[in-house]
Amino acid sequence: MSNKREKGIQEWIASFGDNPAREGLRDTPRRVIKSWGFLCSGYHQKMEDLFTCFDAEGYDDIVLLKDIEFYSLCEHHLLPFFGKAHVGYLPGDKIIGISKLARVVDAFARRLQTQERICKQVVDVLEEYLAPRGAFCILEAVHLCMRMRGVEKQNSLMVCSSISGIFRDDFKIREELYSLLGRKF
Repeated sequence: MSNKREKGIQEWIASFGDNPAREGLRDTPRRVIKSWGFLCSGYHQKMEDLFTCFDAEGYDDIVLLKDIEFYSLCEHHLLPFFGKAHVGYLPGDKIIGISKLARVVDAFARRLQTQERICKQVVDVLEEYLAPRGAFCILEAVHLCMRMRGVEKQNSLMVCSSISGIFRDDFKIREELYSLLGRKF
């Protein structure tokens, strides 16, 4: 399979008019395969392995992990988009090890993606494994498909969110969340 993929990358390079056999490109197909294996490693992550849960012991306030850096690939152009994720929940009976929130973001970001889908997937998996009273994921990202090509808008920042439960239904709780993020929306 690797030889078939390497050959495909060589043909792709040649289609742009370069010589895939020249010294600087000779090992590129192998490096590309290894690189893309890492960039798309989220497809192999089992969600149940990420959820180390603990008794909430009565804790019932917002849990928020801010400014989680993430990197992903736009499924439309195969170009990077990257930025910060803000993820959290209002516990029910369980809480999760905080590093696991960052790992959940990475598990979904390390796929061919849309920013909106990552938000929804993160919230859905928090709902599934934690059964919180509400969950949220807010992503702020720079899309190279908008900066390097197309409209070439260098200062554009895409923001999207997915919220569930009490964050969707209770404006006061949502306002508290935005305050913790240091924002007024």
